[in-house]
Amino acid sequence: MRDHTDEKYSDGGHSDGHIQIAGLPAFDPNDPAENAVINRLVGNWHRRAAVKREEPDLYALYDLDRPDFREDMIPFRSHPIWERLSDETRSRLLSWGWVAYNRTTVLVEQRIANPAFELVIGGAYPGLGGRQLELAVAQAMVDEQYHTLMHINGSAVTRRMRQRDFSDRVLPDSHITAIHKAHLDRCEEQWERNLTTLGFATVAEISINAFLDLLANDQEIQVVNSTTVKLHNRDEYCHASISGEMMKQVYEALPTDRRRFLLEKVGAGLEAFVAPDFTTWETIAAFEGVQGWEKAAAEVREAQTGTHLVQDHSGIHRLLMEMDVLDQVEFDWGTTVAR
Repeated sequence: MRDHTDEKYSDGGHSDGHIQIAGLPAFDPNDPAENAVINRLVGNWHRRAAVKREEPDLYALYDLDRPDFREDMIPFRSHPIWERLSDETRSRLLSWGWVAYNRTTVLVEQRIANPAFELVIGGAYPGLGGRQLELAVAQAMVDEQYHTLMHINGSAVTRRMRQRDFSDRVLPDSHITAIHKAHLDRCEEQWERNLTTLGFATVAEISINAFLDLLANDQEIQVVNSTTVKLHNRDEYCHASISGEMMKQVYEALPTDRRRFLLEKVGAGLEAFVAPDFTTWETIAAFEGVQGWEKAAAEVREAQTGTHLVQDHSGIHRLLMEMDVLDQVEFDWGTTVAR
């Protein structure tokens, strides 16, 4: 496993031209959007900022004529109901899409990823231990807290610029965290809870790059939104390698029945992570008073159930192949190939 302690906690540059400031995501100082997002992070966490200097204004980069989110990520987009909506309503739904995307990301970090890392540090898993692992996991946990702040900031900018509340309180739990909780509630033993969280966290940490890629490189949405996601995405490539190694080591240390249980949870996590979040969008449509949303929701569910919002499963596919357990995880891989 790669020990990135010095890299993550040193000030200075990288060979690719990105700058690293203690704990924050690496960023390109010549990119106004990346600079502005990081500056806002430093401003909100001002005691960590050793130097304050003039930086681009994050709000100045916001273009009210650009959408906040991708239309094709809204399940209703493929239904005739979308064409009947006013431009104003579509714009609000796209803003809701960004807020819901941020909230999903935050919930995955706080309810799945960091709890798994806490269990690792607490010694809950067999086969794991050592200074190098503890440092890597502790650093990942710090990263996740910054990612949470980044996405909360992302929604805050949208609320201010669109002059609407777009309250997280309107939204239900995200699909993956709701499914994770349902699996936890069925556990009778602590080891079952621990392995459930590890299975879901492995999927989340290895697949989140594909989830973030959906917006990170989009040229049509708000630049500050895609930049926030792109900055987050850089850290997650390192987290994926950490999570993959943890999964391998724990699996090797488990007895046969617990290995089977862990792989079942990986499969359940995959199904939950890649699925469209119909419940969230039905809640948003109801809150916005979209005419005929109930009928449209039923038709969309029927038409799209079983489809994958996240199409790239290659990270998990590759990990399971390396572990020689791919045939033990039930999942529709489609055209996925390990890269």
